[in-house]
This record gives sequence, structure tokens and C-alpha cells, in this order.
Amino acid sequence: MTKVALRISIEDGIEVTIPCRDGVTIGGHLWLAPAGRSAGSIIVNAATGVAARYYHRYACFLANHGFDVLTYDYRGIGASRPSRLRSCGYRWRDWGELDFEAALCFMHEYRPQARLIVVGHSIGGFLPGLAESAGLIERMLTVGAQYAWWGDYAPRRRSGLFLKWHVAMPIMTALCGYFPGRRLGWLEDLPAGVANEWSFRGRRFEHSHPRGERRAVLSRMAAVTAPILAVAVSDDELGTVPAIRRTLGYYTGAPRTAVLLEPPNYGRKTIGHFNLFHDTHAAGFWTDTLLWLRDGRNPWPGQVLASVGPGGP
Repeated sequence: MTKVALRISIEDGIEVTIPCRDGVTIGGHLWLAPAGRSAGSIIVNAATGVAARYYHRYACFLANHGFDVLTYDYRGIGASRPSRLRSCGYRWRDWGELDFEAALCFMHEYRPQARLIVVGHSIGGFLPGLAESAGLIERMLTVGAQYAWWGDYAPRRRSGLFLKWHVAMPIMTALCGYFPGRRLGWLEDLPAGVANEWSFRGRRFEHSHPRGERRAVLSRMAAVTAPILAVAVSDDELGTVPAIRRTLGYYTGAPRTAVLLEPPNYGRKTIGHFNLFHDTHAAGFWTDTLLWLRDGRNPWPGQVLASVGPGGP
């Protein structure tokens, strides 16, 4: 069983450190449901360049509604940042193959009989398919899940986003040896390997891997059988409908349902890529997600874009 260090923090739940199989240790936090009330275990996967603390309020909300919840930082980010980010060699794929894998095994070992559920935001909804132990997952909720191919960005923002993430980011990464996102006010700092995978990502995710490993990547994605409810938001410039469909296209072994939410559904003018995890959505979107997380029922049946079973496109 994985040895995990725990330290109680009243403000942030229980601080945990989780060793990955390559010797890297990642940091996170664990919120526990009230005694005797656990409805299952949830892992929250963050977006690229977003520290796990961004999701702490949502994690606390889920714990108060009966779940044991783990948030964690990918290697190179937040509580999992090394003392020296330059030349650390971390890659985007490591976040799924090593970090999420470790988080998944930790939660399974912590509550072996509990059902395991994943909430994945942005790249966090794609990474589960890279983990060898993804068969442990019982259900997934993804929000704006995509892997940053520029051709899927919203047309009205595509040129600006391309210049920012696919021109400026690799230049800054080359100059600094890592991407100085915090200094620029563009999310968190990123390891060079992660930033460059983002910048030079093509239409197909597996093409970021060496040719000899691509078949294995596709096989791991297809081996996921957990039902997926994928949320897209109409004004999300990154997690667009084409981007969501491209991500779901890799999960061929799972039943998949995609829904499209509009800002007016929640009395908003805008939501975008990040806003659904703000605590102003606690009485709306957050409460709606409980129906899927707890019971496996789609809370937005009138907003379904597509629903396909295993083996579908």
C-alpha cells in the first residue's frame, strides 16, 4: 500500500503527499465526508496551469454533501513544484501516466470499497485515459475537457489565442527554460516540457508521443469504460463543442453524453472556461453536478448535444 504523509489543516482539509512510481512526490489535499456518510470518492483534476487550490471550495462543497474528495497539483505546479523548475524534464503526459495514476491508486487504497469518481476540468478530463488503473473509475464528469489543439479554439478568439499560447509561450519558454506564467499573469508557471507540448500540439493527441508508443496510448484511452458526462459551455473559447467532441472521440470504450450549457441557464452573461468552479455557482451548477456524481443521472437532459454508447464514434 502507498505510504502517504498526512497533516491536518483546518483551512485546507488534510494535506497529503503522494509518491509516484518514478520517485516524484506530488502534493494535494483531502476532504472527508461526515463520519458514516460517504457516498464515494472523488478526484478533482485541474486544468493546465491552474493550482489545485482553485478547486478547494468545490471540493469542500462535495465533502459537505457526502463525498471524500482529493485535489492535487500536477508535478511542476503549486504544492508539487520542485525547487528548480528549469530542466526538470516534466511532460504533459506525465500528469496522466504518473500523477493521476498515483492519485487514483491513493484514493482506491484509502477507501477500497468506495466507488471512484473523477471530475476533470480542461486537460483534467483527458488525463484519466492515460492512466493504467483507469479501470477503477466508475463515473466521470468533465468540464471544458480538451487538449489545446488550436484549430478547436473559438473562431472569434482563435488568432489571439494562437499568438498567446502557440507563439509567445514557446518563445518565453525557450528564453527562461520554463514558462513564467505567474510573472505574466497567465496562470501558473509551467515546466518547459508541458508548455511545449501545449504549444506544438497537433490535431491528434497521440502524435505528441513517439511513434512506437501511439498505439498503446490509444488502447489505454479506449480501455476506459466509466460513463462520461461532458459539459461544454457556449462561450468557452477553449473547451468548444469541437474540442469536447475531439476529446470524447478517444474514449471509445465508454458511454458518453455531451451537454451544452448557456450562461443564461445560470443567470449569467458570461461563464467561459473557468467560471463554473467559482463558489457563486454553489447553489446552481455545483448542486446540479450532485445528481450525476451521486446518482448517475444527467441534470441537463434538455441540453444534450450527443449521447453514444461504447464503440460509438
